[in-house]
Amino acid sequence: MRFSSISLVAAALFFSSVVAKGPSKEPKQPVKKVSCILAASGGDDSPQFLAAVKACPTVTIPKATTLNIATRLNMTGLRDKHISLQGTIRFKPDIPYWTGNAFFIPFQTQVTFWLLGGQNIIFDGGGTLDGAGQIWWDTFATNTTLLRPIILTVFQAKDVLINNINMINGPEWHNLVNEGQNVVYNNINIHAVSNSTHGASNTDGWNVYRSDNVAITNSVIVNGDDCVAFKPNATNVLVENLDCTGSHGISVGSLGQFPGVFDIVENVLARNVKMTKAQNGARIKAWAGPNVGGGIVKNITFENFVETAVDNPVIIDQCYMTNATACAQFPSNTFIQDIWFNNITGTGTKAVVASLSCSPDGRCSDINVNDIKLSFPSGTAKYSCQNLNVTGDSATLFPACTIT
Repeated sequence: MRFSSISLVAAALFFSSVVAKGPSKEPKQPVKKVSCILAASGGDDSPQFLAAVKACPTVTIPKATTLNIATRLNMTGLRDKHISLQGTIRFKPDIPYWTGNAFFIPFQTQVTFWLLGGQNIIFDGGGTLDGAGQIWWDTFATNTTLLRPIILTVFQAKDVLINNINMINGPEWHNLVNEGQNVVYNNINIHAVSNSTHGASNTDGWNVYRSDNVAITNSVIVNGDDCVAFKPNATNVLVENLDCTGSHGISVGSLGQFPGVFDIVENVLARNVKMTKAQNGARIKAWAGPNVGGGIVKNITFENFVETAVDNPVIIDQCYMTNATACAQFPSNTFIQDIWFNNITGTGTKAVVASLSCSPDGRCSDINVNDIKLSFPSGTAKYSCQNLNVTGDSATLFPACTIT
């Protein structure tokens, strides 16, 4: 395997240490003995939660305690804080309030219940964040303009450890890392499943955006969209030991959508991933066509994936949301290079189990496939490729790539 100037081997060793010890500058356990223990007030618990985090180095929500969060949480600018969630934080599903007051995130027109930012922050305790998503999913089914809040946005934060937390029923994304550095998620259990005919749509596990040195490890995710997505300017990211069910995969992108914007995703290692009943397994997607942006996807490794009943186990789509004619006329300006699919095994739900579809004019390079063992239970597995040169010990699985 070839590494870029920032070695993924070094990154992996770094992140292993981070998971064991916390971020590179480990969040300090509070030195003061002052702590706050919260109890449910019977009304809106946001004011007391905000006040406690401001005043106390350590804030504890005990077991059997459920805080009712009815107004938004701005916890930015914190330093040396420890939030121990042993009980439950539930976001009241007051749609009229949140549609007018949730924090606006310009990227992909998102909103969020909670902004958590600053330096040296630990959030742990084994408790639950409850997004009360069912009413949001049901309402969205008849009003697709509804902006549904992200449960937790780590915003402009450095040296953050989020460990041993359950997240259930996010109205939309569960986690966004926005302008973060040295952020670690470990032992996170995400579960978003609808009990009505309306699906738990867009309930991504994580989106990493404009952030560097992020680790997501040892977690179980049942949801209705990307398990993890690397959005523009996500660099030096480790995803390891995840169990994803019902998701849209481990996804790079989509990138290069907006004119005048240059997107970067670089130095990503996703390994030891179990993917079950998912739309995609290991995926890269970039826009083509007129009036789009550009960027680069570089040094991405998908390794040790075990996939069961996955629609598209391995996929590169460099003509994302673009028809073949437009893609040939206006190739993607998001270049994809130094990509590794290693030890990908399991079953697909369709005959084509791996599709590597690049724009013309050499927009993909150094695409490597090794130890690929994928089957189609209902027939013969097929492999397809377009506008690239496939290398690696599994390259012979692919026929001669078509040229457009």
